[in-house]
Amino acid sequence: MKTIFYHRGRGGHRGYSEGSIFTHASDTDRLNVRQKKCGNFFSFLFLSSASSVVKNVMNLLLCLFLLSSCYYKAPLLDSEELSEKTKDSLTYLYERHYTWDTNLEVVDDSIALERLPIKDTFIQLNKGDKVVVAEFAIHPADSVDSVWVKLAHTQDEQGWIREVDLKRSFVPTDSISQAIHLFSDTHASYFVVIFALFVGVYLLRAFRKKQLQMVYFNDIDSIYPLFLCLLMAFSATIYESMQVFVPETWEHFYFNPTLSPFTVPFILSVFLFSIWLFLIVALAVLDDLFRQLTPAAAIFYLLGLMSCCIFCYFFFILMTHIYIGYLFLIFFILVFTKKVYRNIGYKYRCGHCGEKLKEKGICPYCGAINE
Repeated sequence: MKTIFYHRGRGGHRGYSEGSIFTHASDTDRLNVRQKKCGNFFSFLFLSSASSVVKNVMNLLLCLFLLSSCYYKAPLLDSEELSEKTKDSLTYLYERHYTWDTNLEVVDDSIALERLPIKDTFIQLNKGDKVVVAEFAIHPADSVDSVWVKLAHTQDEQGWIREVDLKRSFVPTDSISQAIHLFSDTHASYFVVIFALFVGVYLLRAFRKKQLQMVYFNDIDSIYPLFLCLLMAFSATIYESMQVFVPETWEHFYFNPTLSPFTVPFILSVFLFSIWLFLIVALAVLDDLFRQLTPAAAIFYLLGLMSCCIFCYFFFILMTHIYIGYLFLIFFILVFTKKVYRNIGYKYRCGHCGEKLKEKGICPYCGAINE
């Protein structure tokens, strides 16, 4: 029986021996090995450079997709079936965000329309009066605003107004647009009222020495209240991001609102999804709240939760406006993730007191034995 053993030959080369027969690598073999290593090295460099190019191209395409998905698409006007008036209407809709026959309502106490071309003659409109867009005109010599819009209140009452004054004094008659205007115009007053109610009830309960429960601090046994605040912070961040980076997209949505997240640009779709999810989570909060607390304590908790949500709204809008709101949002997400992870660790509940337990055994809260 022959034994094959491994050893190191002369000059540090490895070989095999079978009895008295030794094999060593020749110079030609060593040259082939070096050429093979060089080829592998250059192949590695080529693949690395190719992969980096592919990654850069993918990142560029992703950036282009995100940027393009933040704007409404321009209308296609190449069809011969479209009349010139329809093409002009679609062009105005894309450029001005509203077009002919758009219905508007006066929100100022009063506004004056000029009866051009007759000078110094006006039509007075009062708050609540409804008008319709009838015509557009460009006045290049106007230093305030070159775009003028003709509005019709009745067949006999028609006049012109600068576009900048129109956007400040009128609101679309659509209920969603009016809700956006109402919330953006009076949210500060609502915050003051709710915050005052919260402070007043807080002082009353503190005076009567009752236990106080708030979001995150001495919270109820649910992740939904904190998740609701996170959704408000996320929605406020997206909203302010649109105001800062793509205000035209938000203005177009304001004049042409929809509740469907599937027919709008990507950033608006994310915003609408967050609003719908906010409403669903709010229902889950109400369900958990009235199951765990008494009606009086639940009402007080809701006041505190509303105050927290409105605080998150204002805080993240202000912080996003100076570009640091994204860092606070990441921190908020980490806090919420930590709470979710902590709640997942509790797999059992005490059969006596109902507190959460990580494992069976003696309850650290009431001392009962759980098996």
